[in-house]
Amino acid sequence: MSQTNATNRQIQLAARPHGAPVDSDFKLAESAIPKIKDGEVLLRTIYLSLDPYMRGRMSASESYAVPLEIGEPMLGGTVSRVEASQNNEFKVGEWVLSFAGWQDYVVSTGEGLTKLGDNPVKPSYALGIMGMPGFTAYMGLLDIGKPKAGDTLVVAAATGPVGSTVGQIGKIKGCHVVGVAGGAEKCQYAVDVLGFDACIDHKADDFAEQLAAACPKGIDIYFENVGGKVFDGVMPLLNTGARIPLCGLVSQYNLTEANAGPDRLSQLMGLILVKRITVRGFIIFDDYASEYPTFAKDMTTWLAQGKIKYREQLVDGLENAPQAFMGLLEGENFGKLVIRIGDDEQA
Repeated sequence: MSQTNATNRQIQLAARPHGAPVDSDFKLAESAIPKIKDGEVLLRTIYLSLDPYMRGRMSASESYAVPLEIGEPMLGGTVSRVEASQNNEFKVGEWVLSFAGWQDYVVSTGEGLTKLGDNPVKPSYALGIMGMPGFTAYMGLLDIGKPKAGDTLVVAAATGPVGSTVGQIGKIKGCHVVGVAGGAEKCQYAVDVLGFDACIDHKADDFAEQLAAACPKGIDIYFENVGGKVFDGVMPLLNTGARIPLCGLVSQYNLTEANAGPDRLSQLMGLILVKRITVRGFIIFDDYASEYPTFAKDMTTWLAQGKIKYREQLVDGLENAPQAFMGLLEGENFGKLVIRIGDDEQA
């Protein structure tokens, strides 16, 4: 069923996943389109962002944000159009960046909405290169990674929306950039299109040896968003004074128990001490919201100059969001994953 002007579809959390999410953890529900009151607007979702952090919100475990309740619609950033308005700040047809989640329609008071204008050229970019992923890459690398010309920068998930942007900003700043990605096609894209100096396939049996060969001077910055065996290969190569911006650990999100093998926490803590390594986790809008205008100005300029390349993977249909999300957690996406829920024209 496609989006209509008569029904509101939602994809709700039906059960808390044990390990990787499965189809039965999601439920497609239908209801009447909500009515608005004075001061409110009705938003119709056009584009929905899918991001790894959503997996954490499906669990009941403590995190930086309140978990979803069973029966609630899945959360997520959205680009929407104003379908009806009783709020003088918003007019019908206007595009906004919102947080409507996995559903066709939502009512808003206007709080937290960002105007994108009447006719944005690429509205879905607000969910990617000009939104949370691009902003995460920008602040994590520049404020925590502190790149200098000649530094060796390694970035995991190198063709994803964050990793690809990190690497390209690193090249702008004069770094030797080594990506890590899954598969030959993604690695070739990182080098040939994104301009990385090298890219290593983390599926290779000799991954650690290939990484060491690509980083003959060691690693000064490791942008961490994956964890697992990628970090195992990175750890012995870290230089004194290395910086590790930490924005995610996607390889760990579906685990139901600790990884097998020896406890290496003491080894890691010792390495951090001896080599004076900085490891800093960050939540982009919690920590850096005031810096968004600076990011937007720089990123707009770099895109116009062709210094930043951006790849988006569009999937049509709200009903396809669960399968696309499950694939995202397994690294099946190629570029920023966006669900196109509705038509760009007004309903």
